[in-house]
Amino acid sequence: MTRRCRLYLITPPSFELAAFADALGDALSGGDAACVQLRLKDVSDAEMLRIGAVLKPIVQGADAAFILNDRPDLAAKLDADGVHVGQSDASYAAARAALGRDRIVGVTCHNSRDLAYAAAEAGADYVAFGAFYPTGTKEASHWAEPELLEIWQETMETPCVAIGGIRIENAEPLVQAGADFLAVSAGVWTHVEGPRAAVAAFNALFDRLA
Repeated sequence: MTRRCRLYLITPPSFELAAFADALGDALSGGDAACVQLRLKDVSDAEMLRIGAVLKPIVQGADAAFILNDRPDLAAKLDADGVHVGQSDASYAAARAALGRDRIVGVTCHNSRDLAYAAAEAGADYVAFGAFYPTGTKEASHWAEPELLEIWQETMETPCVAIGGIRIENAEPLVQAGADFLAVSAGVWTHVEGPRAAVAAFNALFDRLA
């Protein structure tokens, strides 16, 4: 392989802020993470901004990018490094307009090469494919196969993220297929040896397969 896969860490669906801030710092001390996405549902804008203000310096202090899910407007208010939008969230154009050319905008593309080609041609910094495995983090409405990553790497330069139920035990086929990033939530936060050990294990896998 000519490039090394990297970890794209996603926050748990709910957490107590002080405890999670400690857990996040500990996890990021386990090894490289490209970014951390703050993904919370059913919280107020004010609460999202409060949480983001606490977590952003922890993430950036570990040389990772701080990404907000769904909300370009709040990402701009937080001065986040970027935003991730789904097909039913703000459009790529709206996200780019809110954040400017220098911030990261990623787009969920499910299992669709057509959606991914459109996002890449519009200027998305990455496209996300999935779900590859069953996940308890969110209800999966689309399923993707590793072959999709292989085809993407053969035809496009825009980086791709694999997401959905990824754990250290099932990650290798996705790395081998060409994922530039693995988006992981429960696979880190519920790891039997703890989040720090999980991050270290993913990095060891990425090093071995690079």
